[in-house]
Amino acid sequence: MLHLKTNNMNKLIQIFEFVYLVISMVLFTDYFLEFSGNDTNLVLIFAFISFGIFLFRRYYRIKFNNRKK
Repeated sequence: MLHLKTNNMNKLIQIFEFVYLVISMVLFTDYFLEFSGNDTNLVLIFAFISFGIFLFRRYYRIKFNNRKK
């Protein structure tokens, strides 16, 4: 039972990783195509933060999965 719960949780974490990646791509697109007007620097900052969270969560998920094996 615990294995099934961990497996489902791992899939959920992986989905949220890709949500951060999609948010980052949308914000980078917004920055480079200048849809947001005057707040382009703020959009760029949030794009880098979102991409950093994606990398951070991915690194620790892989590290945790390797430790379980």
